[in-house]
Amino acid sequence: MRFASIFAHLPHTLLVSSLVFAANALPVESVELLVLTPENFKDTIAQGLWFIEHFSPYCGHCRKFAPTWEQLVDDYGSQADPGIRLAQVNCAVHGDLCKENNVDGYPQMNLYRDGQFVDTYKKARDFDLLTAYLDEYIEPKETVEPEPTLSSSTPDLPIATLDTKELIAATFKLPEEKTYNPGGNVVILNEKSFTETIADGHVFVKFYAPWCGHCKKLAPLWTELARNMRGKLTVAEVNCEEQGSLCRDQGVTGYPMLFYYPNGRATKMEYTGGRRLEQLVAFSERLSGPPVLPLNEGELSQVVAEHSVVYLLLRSLTDKQSLQHVVDGSHVLFGTPPIYISSSPDLFKQFNVDPSASVLLALKDHEEEFPAATYRFPSRQKALETWLVRNKLPTIVELHTDTFQEIMNAPHHPLVVLVAITRSEVSDEVPKLTAIANQWKHSRTDENVVFAWMDAEKWASWLKSMYGVKQTSPPSIVIVDHSKLVYWDSDPHGSKIALNAHSITTAISGASRGTIAYKHSENIVERFARYLNNKMVTVEKFVSNRPWTVVLIILGAVVGLYFLLRRLLQDDIPMDGGQYRRLDGKGKTSRLD
Repeated sequence: MRFASIFAHLPHTLLVSSLVFAANALPVESVELLVLTPENFKDTIAQGLWFIEHFSPYCGHCRKFAPTWEQLVDDYGSQADPGIRLAQVNCAVHGDLCKENNVDGYPQMNLYRDGQFVDTYKKARDFDLLTAYLDEYIEPKETVEPEPTLSSSTPDLPIATLDTKELIAATFKLPEEKTYNPGGNVVILNEKSFTETIADGHVFVKFYAPWCGHCKKLAPLWTELARNMRGKLTVAEVNCEEQGSLCRDQGVTGYPMLFYYPNGRATKMEYTGGRRLEQLVAFSERLSGPPVLPLNEGELSQVVAEHSVVYLLLRSLTDKQSLQHVVDGSHVLFGTPPIYISSSPDLFKQFNVDPSASVLLALKDHEEEFPAATYRFPSRQKALETWLVRNKLPTIVELHTDTFQEIMNAPHHPLVVLVAITRSEVSDEVPKLTAIANQWKHSRTDENVVFAWMDAEKWASWLKSMYGVKQTSPPSIVIVDHSKLVYWDSDPHGSKIALNAHSITTAISGASRGTIAYKHSENIVERFARYLNNKMVTVEKFVSNRPWTVVLIILGAVVGLYFLLRRLLQDDIPMDGGQYRRLDGKGKTSRLD
């Protein structure tokens, strides 16, 4: 009884938290969700009462609602005679079907009886409200209706095979009824309109300052980009001189900064590529394209030849989750590299993959036979997104103004093996570097490495100021961690890194494990200035994000200083005649002599 009494008096929040952690520790079976297509939609809902969720994998509200929908499916599915059936329609795949059913937002739940539309659920998406709403329409029957089939016209075709063919044939795209940027103009945002526009999704935003020279050069290109992306992508801008608080909240640290806000997602991704019009348009076109493409028989060689990096999802016929995970995770790639999907038995055999398990392959450097990396399902969504970002760069690439941000400021912070080569030596030395890079790739090491080469003559000044590179023949080699502005120019034996596999690989291992000393790309004055600047930015963010906290701290300091001074002044109070008195605890005085 004593333990029961103690348990009963625990704080409610602690009880709830304990129950949540306990529930999360238990194994949970996934709910079987019925997803309808244009081929089986009408036949499936032709008899009985059906409650259909129309959703999009890009919709943030849909993802938040997913656990409630699964609970709803599980609740009614466990009843012997529920009187209602539940199913879904993926509007990103079957936009025409959703448009035909007058779907104008996600998620939208429609109720159908005997194939006829009855009502659209418009209340809050709460489990109790949903069950109360459905109970008003349910008419239980004595017999349970048979499981719906995909289509009466394909009775002899296995369900798994038909599902795979539909998935491969489907082209994922933004909902057809959704039109972005109908006028082809740049949208000017403030704090209020920013929130509304970002909630709508698929927005490319420029944060700028009117006095910034680079911003002025970008302005006409940004206007032209909006014209090019009419109907496809919202192109917007924020004046950080007028909207300083908004820019600080969005993490703007320089001008101009370009962020893409994916469709239906609260997260943002910084664009760090080239800023010529054709580069901006190409990037924006990729954003507006499908996240996953079908790979037809015999097309792999052509696809690999066209792209330096390609992701290939080999989807098992019995797998129902991997494709959805890949579609959800594809937003981290900015539309490149492309992701293809296939269930071809020949490809499973070619890559020596068990056909009962789905895998995602990274094919790099136009090499079809040997995957650079392999991702196996199932696993957590965050792990998949990390893997996609980590493997999106080719093994070897030329470093110049157009590729600098993508390589040196890559979000996964790779070590960059940077080789400075003169123009006359490119034809001889780049193949050597390529061979070393491929050897490294085939060794399947855990280090996060990219190999790059630069024109030593064109970038001589920058190479000297950043890494102390003075000589160019033979090629000078440094290993760079640009995220920390440090580099290594010697191997573990203290010799300058040479263009051979042993010297480079041992230097990489020493740099990644911290067994060889690094050098700074900045001098001591620059490092100290950057340190002070970072501290000032931190203080500024704290003040802007917590103004009332700062006010309370200041008031507390003033009050504390007041009482301190008062105490000091009361300790020694002069008396007449030059004598001093001291106040005791009772307010009386006593002579000091």
